[in-house]
Amino acid sequence: MTINRRDLLGYGAAAIGATALGLPKAAKAAGELTIAYNVNLPSWDPTTGPSAVNPTIQGLYQSVFDQFIPQKPDLSFTPGLLTEWDWNEDRTKVTMTVREGVKWHDGSPFTPEDVVWSLQRAGDEKTGNPIQFVWKNVNNFKIDGNKITGDVVQFDPVYFKWMSFLTGYIMPKAYYEKVGAEGFEKAPIGTGPYMVDKFERNAFLRLKANPNYWGAKPAFENVTIKFVTDAASRVAEIESGSSQVTLEIPYEEYDRLITKDGLAGSIKNVSDIGMIFFNDIEAMLDKNVRQAAVMAVDKELLVKRLLRGHGQPIATLETPEYTAFDASIKVEHNPEKAKELLAASGFSPEKPVKFTIQTTKGFKPKDYEMIQAIVGMWRKVGIEATIEVYEIAKHYELRAADKLAPAAFYNWGNAIGDPTTSTGFAMYGPSPHSVWDSKDLIDMINPLWGEKDEAKRIAGWKAVDKYIAEQAYVLPLIQYAQPIVHAKGVNVVQHVSGALLPALMTPA
Repeated sequence: MTINRRDLLGYGAAAIGATALGLPKAAKAAGELTIAYNVNLPSWDPTTGPSAVNPTIQGLYQSVFDQFIPQKPDLSFTPGLLTEWDWNEDRTKVTMTVREGVKWHDGSPFTPEDVVWSLQRAGDEKTGNPIQFVWKNVNNFKIDGNKITGDVVQFDPVYFKWMSFLTGYIMPKAYYEKVGAEGFEKAPIGTGPYMVDKFERNAFLRLKANPNYWGAKPAFENVTIKFVTDAASRVAEIESGSSQVTLEIPYEEYDRLITKDGLAGSIKNVSDIGMIFFNDIEAMLDKNVRQAAVMAVDKELLVKRLLRGHGQPIATLETPEYTAFDASIKVEHNPEKAKELLAASGFSPEKPVKFTIQTTKGFKPKDYEMIQAIVGMWRKVGIEATIEVYEIAKHYELRAADKLAPAAFYNWGNAIGDPTTSTGFAMYGPSPHSVWDSKDLIDMINPLWGEKDEAKRIAGWKAVDKYIAEQAYVLPLIQYAQPIVHAKGVNVVQHVSGALLPALMTPA
């Protein structure tokens, strides 16, 4: 099985930024919760367009819609609208059992037909699902009571995992066909724990608890989510009491705020990583330059000084929560060896190799400052990098067109923890999410896409990660820790995916 650039096009998504409009100070009455959120919500369809593959807004979607298979806060899979799912022995069929007694937000019954329609719609390239290349791999669905079977067109080992990930949401067949795409944007419905009460684009979202929810009833009856894209403004929101919960603020502000009366915090490592793509152009075609660029970076110092000890250094594009994490793969920090490698290619601090590095500024805590520090570390060994700042939307555009600079910072999320959606998409040349196109790596990865032996598949990805580290085809930096500050009157359960879920919050 191979995946080409056209198949994967669209997986990257643009994070849209705008200043949140003012709202009245949130009520403190029981059952009321106000959250200062860090991004806007561009679209209400969680299965089409760039919004569908934007990891930062999945918490909003998961509040209103249910995924086929939900994940617990520790990323383990748990029964949801599908209570059972499996392959047959030779991986030629899938079987699914659908939960009974569930209602859509308009009171109509949820049925197996909704599941089949959602899967068929997702697999139809005309509907614009960015992950259509996954969903098209099973078709010819048949319904028998609350059981569904489907025929495997092409085996994809992460088919069921995608049901917990981007675009893996069940949509209301009858309602959508009745109101159409435009009507759905105006009045979306799902089966999730919350219903949309009011939505003002670029301003706020008002949710109310779903009285017919099939799972545990949310503790807060009403939730207002303000879209506050500026970090300093989110700090002001929580400090003034206008909001009771916020996230993704500078670590020094997190450390300061949790010492204040009435405030508390939660910070844990999530499935996001910070990384620097190397593009196979210009100086990066020289292995000595790549290896020197990796060895010169003191990741421990970055975490300690810039991130105030939050997060952890990584050596591959896998974190300890990912299936193919291999602790034996290590990349040394060795500036002297970096100098020797550069000298072998004719470079030195007096005669540096030169290239551009692109980065966001303020999209993730200390992203720009981290690149500044890395450029300083590089300068000492003989690398002169010029920083170019871009918006995250520009990064997606350039990456899909394979036009990134020789080095480019990015944060990568992988809530299902599978190597296919970390190393695979990021490093497979034909993918629009990769800019490293060497044939050696493509040939190593190709057999793994459809490998049916799971142990062999994971071992294969570990071998790929080891090879990438040896060749210095990418510069993995850190696993992020997500800072959440909240009023002491609110208990927040942090989700390792990074999704901030009001349904997991309770009054203290």
